[in-house]
Amino acid sequence: MKKNNNLLKQKLEYHYKAFDKSKISPDPLEFLHRYNNSNDIEISGILSALFAFGNIKQIMLILEKIHKLMGKHPYDFIINFNKEKQLKKFENLYHRFYSSEDIISLFLALKEILINYGSLKYLFLLYYFEKDEDLKNSIYFFNRNITSVINKYSNPTTGTKFMFPDPAKGSACKRLNLFLRWMVRKDELDFGLWEEIPTSKLTIPLDTHIAKISKELKLTNKKIVNWSMAEEITKNLKIFDENDPIKYDFALCHIGMRNQEF
Repeated sequence: MKKNNNLLKQKLEYHYKAFDKSKISPDPLEFLHRYNNSNDIEISGILSALFAFGNIKQIMLILEKIHKLMGKHPYDFIINFNKEKQLKKFENLYHRFYSSEDIISLFLALKEILINYGSLKYLFLLYYFEKDEDLKNSIYFFNRNITSVINKYSNPTTGTKFMFPDPAKGSACKRLNLFLRWMVRKDELDFGLWEEIPTSKLTIPLDTHIAKISKELKLTNKKIVNWSMAEEITKNLKIFDENDPIKYDFALCHIGMRNQEF
């Protein structure tokens, strides 16, 4: 078993290093790298993560539209967002479960949060407790808070409910964990803007690609793609890097997406 673990670690480390900045595309993370300002990166990050579901081509198309709409400074666009003035530009903006009204409600909620807290980080840190082994509780409260703000601007819809799911109900919360990876980790790909949170508390952003390759690598025995599976995969990745287990996420995901050999 130890020999197998050593071989797996070697392969994980190889792929982690191989998937550098030159191999980002296609990935929502590309959009964050357009900006230098931490506030702009954070806003680009939450939006890029929230729309990161479905076909990768569709994801990249909708995110291109959103970022073109926001321009050079997403933070300023959100802070100054005016529904009446911007309504026409949002008419044909939708993505799978998200209607144009859902997206407008999200923008209004983000504006209120930025005005009240200054950044998403400071809202998240309200619910971060060092004693917790991971960020499950933090995600629960963060998602619940943002959802309550969104619901001030529209009645709950399938889209707005989907945006910020509940890990306590079993959701793997892939998109929020992806956003947290970008914000907490720091390397050539990720930004490390939220220095208050250690990388050891991150949970892998679990999707079908990660689930499939994790089963093949025996990182999980579970069958259902949920929070419990994400926990198990993360725990097993800690065997190879106790302090930064999620550093392997990008490579594992893209090996799956591109149907490459591990």
